[in-house]
Amino acid sequence: MISIDHLTVEFGAKPLFSDVSFVVNDHDRIALVGKNGAGKSTMLKLLCGIQKPTSGSISVPTDFTIGYLPQVMKIADETTVREEARKAFASTIAMQDRLKKMEKEMAERTDYESDDYNALVERFTEEHERYMLLGGDNYEAEMERTLTGLGFERSDFDRPTKEFSGGWRMRIELAKILLGNPDVLLLDEPTNHLDIESIQWLEQYLQNFQKAVVLVSHDRAFINNVTNRTLEITCGHIEDYKVKYDQYIVLRKERREQQLRAYANQQKEIADTKAFIERFRYQATKAVQVQQRIRQLEKIVPIEVDEVDNKVMHLKFPPCLRSGDYPVICENVRKDYGQHTVFSDVTMTIKRGEKVAFVGKNGEGKSTLVKCIMGEIPFTGKLKVGHNVQIGYFAQNQAQLLDENMTIFETIDSVATGEMRLKINDLLGAFLFGGETSEKKVKVLSGGERSRLAMIRLLLEPVNLLILDEPTNHLDMQSKDVLKEAIKAFDGTAIIVSHDRDFLDGLVSKVYEFGGGHVTEHIGGIYDYLRAHNAETIDEAIRRQTEQKPVEKSSIAASADTGATAKRSNGAQDYEAHKAQQKKIRKAQKAVDDCEKRIAKMESRVKELDMMFNEPENASNVGLITEYTELKRALDKENDYWLQLSEELENLKAS
Repeated sequence: MISIDHLTVEFGAKPLFSDVSFVVNDHDRIALVGKNGAGKSTMLKLLCGIQKPTSGSISVPTDFTIGYLPQVMKIADETTVREEARKAFASTIAMQDRLKKMEKEMAERTDYESDDYNALVERFTEEHERYMLLGGDNYEAEMERTLTGLGFERSDFDRPTKEFSGGWRMRIELAKILLGNPDVLLLDEPTNHLDIESIQWLEQYLQNFQKAVVLVSHDRAFINNVTNRTLEITCGHIEDYKVKYDQYIVLRKERREQQLRAYANQQKEIADTKAFIERFRYQATKAVQVQQRIRQLEKIVPIEVDEVDNKVMHLKFPPCLRSGDYPVICENVRKDYGQHTVFSDVTMTIKRGEKVAFVGKNGEGKSTLVKCIMGEIPFTGKLKVGHNVQIGYFAQNQAQLLDENMTIFETIDSVATGEMRLKINDLLGAFLFGGETSEKKVKVLSGGERSRLAMIRLLLEPVNLLILDEPTNHLDMQSKDVLKEAIKAFDGTAIIVSHDRDFLDGLVSKVYEFGGGHVTEHIGGIYDYLRAHNAETIDEAIRRQTEQKPVEKSSIAASADTGATAKRSNGAQDYEAHKAQQKKIRKAQKAVDDCEKRIAKMESRVKELDMMFNEPENASNVGLITEYTELKRALDKENDYWLQLSEELENLKAS
């Protein structure tokens, strides 16, 4: 159990937290929520001891272990996967070394009857018992089981970590934390670099985890499936909701409505009191009443209304020069890391103005091909970047490359040139960094804020080929929508590496699937791609593709080639029809849900009235009888309406 008492954290004049107190219990699964920059990541750093509060205390029991997965990872590139995972057993290995030294000392000494020798034997016995309780020499086998469970092949164990993508590095960090078997897990945006398969694995693991979890994530489905308690950071304090995330959303809305009503009533009371004081301030007969009202006014504690982040990021890519007709052409491109082939025979042509998606499991080569296009790594085959192509590149680790000791303004001022230097404040304001915020140091920014700052770099020079590698990591739902609209309005070509199906929906016209060392082209949007595999998710589509036999794969490729013309003409129409149908289904589902909520509310009131009628004094209450009769009539009508809506929804889903 971790106890937080009267915690205050200050960055500059305004405190981030003030007088915060709460407890993390043994089996809690906590979602830590709040707007970008509210202090979620800072709270995790405080809990694990990386950062110290300005005042207050954090009490952690003796021998209590904490596993912390940060938003930004720092993995040594000179180690292998096995060596990195073995770090989880540092204490066990140190204990093993101490036992070997004591064993050697006992074998060399001959003073068997001395007190000193007996003390050595006792120390060895106690240490050996502890060592065996911790698993003894089995730690290597346990490490291999965990790495294999996370998707690593045994042939991967001795590969350098630098050969792996961000998602696989995240799995290495996860393996280290899980092997340590901590008493509490602190996870800061754990799904950012994971593919859908890994997210589902982690979700299942956390559901079965028998200890405490504190989680920060923008993945609503993930935190709702994992957590049972929600802590919201708002207005510099903590609001504790003992419910799942979806229920928290409902309760928070109700709470804010109550706050707004109470705030309005208090403002009216303050206004009336001030009006009374001003009116009778100079009348001797009212002096006592005036003084009473002044004292009342001084005693009023202002009601705070929970802050809602209604600010909107404004993003527009600048006009770009016209590039050649084919910005990227690949012919038989191949990339190997030692004996490991990432992909081979990659042949693709990306036309000017196209928006395309790279999808596939982590480690299948999406980011690797991007680096080949950027000219950052060597490869074999032919890869041509077209005439007059100017590339704007947003990498997965872009936010990590920022200088933490510079301010937001200095970060942009150091790379801005020409007229853009005169527009830095306007640009920062469009990305919610206006005013005093621009003087913040990069090191105090959250992951979402760092990603926004890194995104500004793309706007400093006009480009006509955008390459965005997991651009939505760390961005909240609102910022994702703004980025999506900006890319749709972009005049040039865009390559987007993403696992986010909703983000890609309506944005891309072609999908390149990475899997099994090959890259397959699919004409149409992301839902055309999913329908072609009869799948609901990208992960499911990839799994079905890799499970198919080679003959079936070639036949799919052949049908894709022969049917390309038909898909070009019908794909857009089918896609628009699919979108319109999905919109109707969502609208019908919302109507059913709203109706069910009204029915539940009515049924609850009916039960209350039934209980009230059990009291003798209410048996002949005309008002209650009238309400009960009208409520039952309305409930019957609502049930009929629900049946009608449900039938309409089923018909839409079936069509």
